[in-house]
This record gives sequence, structure tokens and C-alpha cells, in this order.
Amino acid sequence: MSKPGFVYLVGAGPGDPGLITVKGLDCLQRADSILYDGLVNPLLLRHTSAHAERTCRSMGSHGKWLNQSEINEHLITEARAGKTVVRLKGGDPYIFGRGSEEAAALEEAGIAYEVVPGITAATAAAVYAGLSLTHRDFASAVAYVTGHEDPAKEDSTLDYESLAHFSGTLVFYMGLHRLPLIAEKLIAAGKPANTPACVVRRATWTDQRALSSTLAELPTAVKEAGFKAPSLIIVGDCVQQREQIDWFCRRPLLGKRIGITRPEVIRASSEKENEPDNVDRVIHQCWELGAEPVLIPTMQIRPVADATLVVETMQRIDQYDWLIFTSENGVQFFHDFLWAAGKDARAFSSCKLAAIGSSTAAALERYHLRADLVPEEFRAEGLAAALKPHVDGKRLLWVRANRGRDILPEELRPHCDSFEELVVYEHTDIENWSPETVQQIQQGGLDWIGVSSPAIARRLKYLQETHLELSDALEKTRYAALSPVTSQAADEIGLPISATAEVFTWNDLLNTISQNDLKKTVQ
Repeated sequence: MSKPGFVYLVGAGPGDPGLITVKGLDCLQRADSILYDGLVNPLLLRHTSAHAERTCRSMGSHGKWLNQSEINEHLITEARAGKTVVRLKGGDPYIFGRGSEEAAALEEAGIAYEVVPGITAATAAAVYAGLSLTHRDFASAVAYVTGHEDPAKEDSTLDYESLAHFSGTLVFYMGLHRLPLIAEKLIAAGKPANTPACVVRRATWTDQRALSSTLAELPTAVKEAGFKAPSLIIVGDCVQQREQIDWFCRRPLLGKRIGITRPEVIRASSEKENEPDNVDRVIHQCWELGAEPVLIPTMQIRPVADATLVVETMQRIDQYDWLIFTSENGVQFFHDFLWAAGKDARAFSSCKLAAIGSSTAAALERYHLRADLVPEEFRAEGLAAALKPHVDGKRLLWVRANRGRDILPEELRPHCDSFEELVVYEHTDIENWSPETVQQIQQGGLDWIGVSSPAIARRLKYLQETHLELSDALEKTRYAALSPVTSQAADEIGLPISATAEVFTWNDLLNTISQNDLKKTVQ
């Protein structure tokens, strides 16, 4: 008999991907099939290897249009096929999310399910806009109200008389298109026209906007500002505190869209599928600074196709005096192969470890290994110079990719007993960006693109020339290089570099972009 299926109705929270719950993340990692709605940040799908399909409530190019009965049937069909299914919903499944209807359909069909709550949009919008919905000086209660009732209803069931005299904060979901009517009815029912009110658009996303006014003047102000859905309307005295504790708007790269060119990484071992990779850390750094990361990989990284030499080398790894790592990926793939060979770090306990920079050293630390040597200058020239005094009569093994600069063997081979190279991963060029990537770039363009190596610079130039439809979207884009070597390579092929990192890490690259924008603002 096939295994019984199971459905998780999971609240993804609002736009910031860091606001999903730990339990929700666990469901994504165990899923076979995911059906997610249009308000969910697609970056959350990096935490799963499941087949994912996007739904939308209106016809268009953003996903497959499905009505609620079709969504219910999809969940039931997938579960009956024995799959672990996640229905990923923006915000919370039950707060104006129709999750209870999906639960009822699963119940009737005899499908086992569980509901995982999420941070609802009202809570997130208020906090990220500097509002406390139940601040003790302004409100002792909060009411969540739909601004978009079931269109099948003949009459509205909203009691504007009661809402107008409610002593707490009112939050209207999905009501932007009816804001003039909502304001008019509240005022007509007795709500003072000068009541503080606010609209928060795209709450917790990096392009979040908030606008405050009086209840009477808010509809005009919102129309003039060009606000569109998704937006929430907040009415109450708590709006007075918005500018005082508006912490989110002070993030240095707020609203910037940054292209991340780091390669897609395909790991060697299935046990590592859900382990955060280098790109995940860059994504996190972008969101912490207020920027939206747009993934535009130029190549893929995967384990070396022919691992014969790798397997053979793992059996004699203890014969080397120095292991040299020049990338985080090299550290990760090396340990994947080591583990697959039935060995662990004890196999090279007599070796010293050299790392090209702080990020590579940090990758070693994640395996509880401490680098014996990290140069002050995080580039091959600096590493070679730092190693030269220590390699006389020694056997060196450089863990590397199939492509890259050959500075290390050229500089170190004349000074040591032996210098071997072990290719543990390969770069494969991406021939064309996917339609989803192209669409992401076209939607608002990019403010910056981070270029992390000469090879990536060259591939980026090729992809841009291949996709001429992106010319307008990329017209005002600026480029930031991870190192002077990358900067020089980019300049040579016609990618003018506006900023270059000094420490040669992505963290420093993003900080350099931030400082560059700050200087431009001051000027």
C-alpha cells in the first residue's frame, strides 16, 4: 500500500522571508509538493526541493489562475497520491486567508492535515511602519476588518456604526480600492474626520511605503501617492507614534534592488540539501540592510563529474602538510566527498589549513576547523606570499574548482616539495536566464549588481547581450566588484565599476554599496 498523504496549511508571514516560523520552515523542508499564493515571497522556496506551483486570484503571467474549489481539489489529489503537501499562504492561513475553507475540504475528503499559523499582515505592517496597534496610551483593543467582502453578498455585513465608536485601533485588510467609501461611512457613522489614519503598502518588503493623514484626507493623499494593493488601512490614535519609532525606514539600503550573481550550488550529498549555502547568507545580509536581493546567477556549481582522483586522494589525505582552500564552495564540496569516502576531519589531523580569506575561514569553522593561515590580503597573491615562508620541503594540496586563476601553483611550486591540485567542483555556464529571472529584472530594474569574480563578470556581460529585452531595465544599473582584480576584468569588457570592496567579501561588498549610496545622497 502507498503511504498516506498529508497536507500542511502553512502561514508564510508577510514579504520578509525571515518572518516564517520555524515550524513552517520545517514543513517546507519535508514537502514533496508546494502550492503557494501570490503574496508569498518566492525566496522561501530556496528552503525546499519540492515541486512548487504558484497560484493567483486573477488572470495574468504571475501564476496559474485557480479558484478556491480548484485549489481544494489540487490539495486533495496530491495528498491521495501519497505526497506531503504544503499549502503556503501569505500572512496567516485563517486571518482573511480562506485557510479554514481548505481545512474543511480536507476534513470532508478524509485527508490528514495540520495548520501552521503565520504572522498576519496587520501585525507585521504595524511593527514595520513604527506603530503599536495596542499601545497603552492610545488603544486597549484592535479590530481586524475586511475591506473586501464576499462579492456574492447582497448587502454589507459591516456595522459601521459599531466600528465608528470602537475605542481601539481599526485595521482594514484588502480595502484600498474601497478606501473613499470606508472613510466616508466611518465619518458618517460618527468617527471624527481628524482621526489619525495610515496606509501601509507592501508591508515588510524592501519597497514598503507608509502614508499618514487624517481619516478624511487619507483617500486623496493615497490616490496622489499612487498606492496600489497589497495595502492595509490603519485607523486610530496609535498612528500618531509612527514617525517616532519608524525603525524600518532607517535601513541603509532600503528599497534598493541588488542583483546577486553568485552561482547556483548543487551539493554532492542529499544530506546537505537543506543546509544554508553561500547565497542564502548573502540574501540574509541584503534583507538586513533593507535591500531586495534579485538572484541572477551566471553559472552553476556542482560536484566534479569524474570523482576518480578525488576518491583516490581522500585515501591518502594524511600525507599532505598543507591543505589550501580558496573558496567556501571548496570547503563544502571537499567535506562532502570526505564524508562520502567514510572519513571525517581526523583523516587530515596532521595537516595545516590555509584559507584565502575570512569567508573561507568561516566555512572551515562551520566544520569545527580553524585555519592556520589567513592572509591580510584576501586574494591569491596575498595567500601565496603568506604561505611561501612555511612551505619549504612540504607537500601542498590545493582544493579548487575546474576554472580559476593559477597564481598559487605558479608562485608556490618552486618553493615546496610538491604542489598538487584537487578539483572537487565544476563551474557550468548558464546559457540563458529563465523567464522568471528576466521578469524579476524587468519589474523595477536593478539599482546595483554585485560582481564577485572575473569569470562572473564575463558571463554577466554575455547574458546581458543575449537578453536585449533587458536593456531598458538595466540602463541605470551600477556595478560593484568584490575585488580590484574583478574590477579590472569588468572594466576591460565594458562593465563600468562604481564601487569596489576593500575586504573582498560579500558582506563588505554590500557595505561598500551602502556607503556609496550614502555619499551620493549627501552630495
